[in-house]
Amino acid sequence: MKISGIVCEYNPFHNGHLYHINQTRENGATHIVAVMSGNFVQRGDVAIIDKFERAQTAVKSGVDLVIEIPVAYSVSTAEVYARGALYLLNALGCVDEVSFGSECGSLELLVEAVKASVTCAKKPELRELIEDGMSYPVALRILVERNYGTEMAILFDGSNNVLAIEYIKALAFLSSDITPFTIQRKGAIHDNMSKPAGNIASASFIRQSISSQSDFSDFLPEETLQSLLNATRNSSMANIDNLEKIILYKLRNTTIESLRDVPDIGQGLENRIYDARTATSLKELFFTIKTKRYSMARIRRILLNTLLGIRKSDLINPPPFGRILAVNQRGCDILSVAKTKASIPFATSLAKLGEINDTARHFADLEARAGDIFALATKEIQPCGKDFTAKIAIT
Repeated sequence: MKISGIVCEYNPFHNGHLYHINQTRENGATHIVAVMSGNFVQRGDVAIIDKFERAQTAVKSGVDLVIEIPVAYSVSTAEVYARGALYLLNALGCVDEVSFGSECGSLELLVEAVKASVTCAKKPELRELIEDGMSYPVALRILVERNYGTEMAILFDGSNNVLAIEYIKALAFLSSDITPFTIQRKGAIHDNMSKPAGNIASASFIRQSISSQSDFSDFLPEETLQSLLNATRNSSMANIDNLEKIILYKLRNTTIESLRDVPDIGQGLENRIYDARTATSLKELFFTIKTKRYSMARIRRILLNTLLGIRKSDLINPPPFGRILAVNQRGCDILSVAKTKASIPFATSLAKLGEINDTARHFADLEARAGDIFALATKEIQPCGKDFTAKIAIT
């Protein structure tokens, strides 16, 4: 029995994800557990389909067990996102490896990039570059190139490489025995918006195709295609634009002091966001705040954290539980092994998980709130309370 973990969003699940799963199986994995972002994702957006449906699709497509990454971690920086996800995999106590895609496809190169990243992050020049108006990723890349050369710096241009580096760093931070394994990303690069030549497209291209009503069927497994068609028929597909008024309302009723307590706020960004509260649309709001120093993804995450009521203190504690979103028989095998090895509880019921202690209750409340707000982001507003009423997929 070899259990492999995958960190994912599956927004939506596409042929590239299927390729990743198949390659992980070819590397010897008999069981696969995915830790997946819920209704809000790391780029600072809503997922196009709710987490229960995406988890069910994943299990039907080759994953055995899907566990939710808490919303405070899923709408966070790459470093915090990776630590939260790897913490959950490590907490199961039985995961042998973590499998992830990368542009370079070389674990050796990624390990060297980790060393370069850690070393350059400690240099005083990094803060000087940031104070000159550069974003953290840009400043870090400049220092890597200065100290390690262009070939090393190029590794930091690939978003999958960047996440892979953070996964490896998270394993070291957790002193985990989980082995990293990387697969070279096949087909379109992450966030590539051009039409691919083969049958693998980026999730961004697929989401754009959905929005523009272009044909995207060649890039999806049948299970995902049916899920998207059902969401279209049910008007349950989500878009952050549907949250425009409540985001603007929340910002207009937020103080500078409150903004200072939002994750990833720093360098006086709270003042810039507060001054932008007069915006009359999300588009205006985003572009009023954005500068060379602050990426669009960072701004979107901060605004979602503000809306969801996520505070810096919510990231002090690691996830107090693992919430199961979907599972099959092999997934039950994983849970059976984890029963005597796991360091935190894993279960399907959010209500019961919230009864563990005060921290767990707070995390459960955040998930429920995020689910209720997500229900307002769909084309037709959905009922609230789904986190407590949804039937978990057990196949």
